[in-house]
Amino acid sequence: MCKMRILEYQNSVQGIKRHVNIHIGEFHASSRPTVISTLLGSCVAVCLYDPITQIGGMNHILMPGKADMKRFDMAARYGINAMELLINKIMNLGGNRRSLVAKIFGGAKTIALISDNMSMGRKNIEFVKNFLKTESIKIISQDISGRRSRKIWFHTDTSEVFLRRGKPTIFNEVFDLEKQVQAKIRRNINKSGEITFFQ
Repeated sequence: MCKMRILEYQNSVQGIKRHVNIHIGEFHASSRPTVISTLLGSCVAVCLYDPITQIGGMNHILMPGKADMKRFDMAARYGINAMELLINKIMNLGGNRRSLVAKIFGGAKTIALISDNMSMGRKNIEFVKNFLKTESIKIISQDISGRRSRKIWFHTDTSEVFLRRGKPTIFNEVFDLEKQVQAKIRRNINKSGEITFFQ
């Protein structure tokens, strides 16, 4: 994205639409024009949009699987929880599950020595695609895989997404944060055994 386009975009966000930034394990949806942004490494963000009601939302998935909603904080870190929570939020705002379309982003390969098939980014992508296929939600756009971080801005009222790829230094910071959160989750798994992962 050229500098002028970024500046025009930022000015439009500040002057017209509410801006919400989400982090790992968070999601947001809105029935009024809103720009939702997030920064991705191996994580995947799914932008869901109902073109009839113009209601949309986005999540930030750290890894595939399912967490016990009653025993874990920020259950939306896990794929199934993140998808169901977002879909339910959109429906509560007046959206129709059968009308939803999706755009997916992220899933970068963060460790060069790990094969593509074994990387967390690849597993996240596969989970999201399988989930959306099972739920009959069409993927209308995607920017996935690769080796660079992504910053995305999703417009909930139009489904437009602005994307900017990060520099290697930014990518390292994103990867370090994701690695810290994954380590915390593994400690929780060892304590409780209440998370199911899909390999």
